[in-house]
Amino acid sequence: MQPDEIWDQTAADLYDSPGQGMFSPSVLGPTVDLLAALAGDGAALELAIGTGRVAIPLAERGVPVSGIELSEPMVGKLHEKVGTEAIPVTNGDMATTQVPGEFSLVYLVFNTISNLLTQDAQVECFRNAARHLSPGGAFVIELWVPQLRQLPPGVPATVFASTPGYVGLDDYDVLGQRVTSHHFRYGRGREATHAISPHRYIWPAELDLMGRLAGFQLEARYADWDRSAFTADLRSHVSVYRLT
Repeated sequence: MQPDEIWDQTAADLYDSPGQGMFSPSVLGPTVDLLAALAGDGAALELAIGTGRVAIPLAERGVPVSGIELSEPMVGKLHEKVGTEAIPVTNGDMATTQVPGEFSLVYLVFNTISNLLTQDAQVECFRNAARHLSPGGAFVIELWVPQLRQLPPGVPATVFASTPGYVGLDDYDVLGQRVTSHHFRYGRGREATHAISPHRYIWPAELDLMGRLAGFQLEARYADWDRSAFTADLRSHVSVYRLT
């Protein structure tokens, strides 16, 4: 599937869950705290800004925020909440699209860099971040850690979530370093919906090398936005890179 087939109007209409899940204050509060601290007195650029889940509360904290987003329906949802002048968004992909201005912070949240399906595109994403940053600026990436240790021999998929009305599966292609996430939602009847999203997974060490190729050094790696310590058993990380 192409990105515009995945992030279509239906996906945009269903994306937001105000006050719940990744939209809950317990998630957004620490996220905005860390990003605002890294932005300082400068401006921020969000790659794959989506419907403004993070950008809107960050702008409300006084940080000027711009965005790049491939999905026009997602941008439409963002601009239903705030005006185009409040958070300007340029339509395009995160690896090559450039916007005017200079930023002290560029950031990517919620595993979005893995939506780029080749290593070359992911490296170009780092380079694009570097093009937009002032000297010494920060690039922040939130990303999951591949759970290959959970794969028994001959079993290609893992269950990453199982809650009432929802089951999530990750189907791995370990040779191609790809994973397809399957999202099953169901109610009381027999009917269910199935949505998929393809990704290229990235090991933390590989991510660091991508950063070095673009002129970044890893400054910190946290378990979460609250800056808790990252350990080998965790399923995701927030990594802060500094442009050297």
